[in-house]
Amino acid sequence: MRGLDASARSFTERVWEIVRAIPAGKVLAYGDVAMLAGDRKAARAVGGALRAFAGDHDGLPWHRVINSQGTISFRGDLQRANLQRVLLLREGVVISELGRLEMGRFRANLRALPCYGALDEGLDF
Repeated sequence: MRGLDASARSFTERVWEIVRAIPAGKVLAYGDVAMLAGDRKAARAVGGALRAFAGDHDGLPWHRVINSQGTISFRGDLQRANLQRVLLLREGVVISELGRLEMGRFRANLRALPCYGALDEGLDF
């Protein structure tokens, strides 16, 4: 899925495609998704794209996107954070009592996901 034309889809649609491709039991950081979507500096916009998904996020595994520290971002919505934790635990993602997970163990293979950005430019991550 490499080499996709970034102009063919909006940033939001690219984010949704990337997030849908994250395998169960794996995660990406907001910045990883932003890089794959073609804008390394758009980590916050990834959160906005996930919130913009219609309905209750049915069909979009939003819970597989976490912050760069390997933790769930609460952003004032404790119920959503608890739901994200439950969904990740159900997929086998181990989360410590401090709310942290091992990115080295649970980070999805970036090269196996749709890419509109840095991977195509040969940049390392």
